[in-house]
Amino acid sequence: MNPLILVNGQHAYPADTAQDLIPVHANYPDILLEQEAAQALTRLMDQLGGWQFMIPVSGWRSLEEQRTIYEHSLRDNGPAFTEQFVARPGHSEHQTGLAIDLGLRQQSIDFIRPEFPYEGICQQFRQQAPSFGFIERYPKGKERITGIAHEPWHFRYVGTPHSERMAGLGLTLEEYLA
Repeated sequence: MNPLILVNGQHAYPADTAQDLIPVHANYPDILLEQEAAQALTRLMDQLGGWQFMIPVSGWRSLEEQRTIYEHSLRDNGPAFTEQFVARPGHSEHQTGLAIDLGLRQQSIDFIRPEFPYEGICQQFRQQAPSFGFIERYPKGKERITGIAHEPWHFRYVGTPHSERMAGLGLTLEEYLA
């Protein structure tokens, strides 16, 4: 799997791509990532003690799962919300196995928009993520470039040194690849 693969509204995910998926943690056997991304996430979370405070909300998704999420969001939230926060089936980074949505551990978690503030352990994660190959994929102010609303909970594995360069220059994946 090429960690720099671009999947967005203009670039569909090739359906025949081979994947090597593993659970992100023993406590979350149904949340999968590509092996390299899962191992990097484990190292980062171990360094921070992150699993005590954060939970993985969503990792790899099949095309069918993405279709279901999209359709339910259209029904429950309407097209304006869905277009901002839910990728069309076939155009979701979650289908790559390289994207993870994280949330603060709490009683109630919003599956589509989990809480992941710019303070405390979440901010520590965000600051250290590039050293482990992850970027905050949809930063504030870059919505016109990414085509997705600001999502402080969505992280994408692109590998190092790409993640460090992108974070240092303040670039999205689209800008970096251009």
